[in-house]
Amino acid sequence: MAAIEVTPITEQDIPGAIDAVQQGFADDPYNHWIFDRSKFSAERNRASLGLRCKWGMRNALFFVAKEAGSDTVLGVAMWMRPKPLTSAAAQSSWTDWFESWRLWLDQVFMNLWYGRGGLNVKRYYIWKSSQSLIQHKLWTNPGGYYFCNIVSVLPAAQGRGVGKLLFKTVTDMADREGVPCYLESSKDEPNVRIYEKLGFRLAGNLDCDDDGVVCKLFAMIRDPQVPQDLQGPQGPQPDNSTTAVLDHPSVCN
Repeated sequence: MAAIEVTPITEQDIPGAIDAVQQGFADDPYNHWIFDRSKFSAERNRASLGLRCKWGMRNALFFVAKEAGSDTVLGVAMWMRPKPLTSAAAQSSWTDWFESWRLWLDQVFMNLWYGRGGLNVKRYYIWKSSQSLIQHKLWTNPGGYYFCNIVSVLPAAQGRGVGKLLFKTVTDMADREGVPCYLESSKDEPNVRIYEKLGFRLAGNLDCDDDGVVCKLFAMIRDPQVPQDLQGPQGPQPDNSTTAVLDHPSVCN
């Protein structure tokens, strides 16, 4: 079996990345909560994911996993870069402002063409409000967090370490920079246990409550760890370039 390689996403990878997300999230609790399945449009969803992929190529850390020599996307992950939490530094740049409006306009035209495709707009804003509250509570690192916005692996490729490689690409980077990572999992089992093996710890819950119909998400944080190549013969040896937290051993799916 060929080795699996993780590389930045390209335009040619987008259809395969969309397949990985749609198939990986087919039975996801959040997916079923936020979409009316009787009105769900897979075509509209592909268009929406395509816009998000193109946005992510320009504004995020966006990776795909493929077998060496193959064009088939086995898994995909998009991470937001850390932003300082100080009020002055947290102000959006002109690029951020432009990209936000560009995405919003693209989505407006998409909705005019396809409609909402079963998206429950009320629940979308319930989720965004819950997310804002939990992040305000948990995000205490002044330098910000690497935020795993989404990770998904084709069901047929699960169990081969694809997800682990997609995480490692960014967690290694975060460790070298001494920056924590953050994710919100839409499943308790087995996801939380899997993410704990990757160094994350459960930090809080999001209860997205629409008049008693609740979608629970699990907020997890991974503290920076000393990279293997910086560990001496006696174990981890922190240096001046690494902020190490060693007392703690990734919307994700």
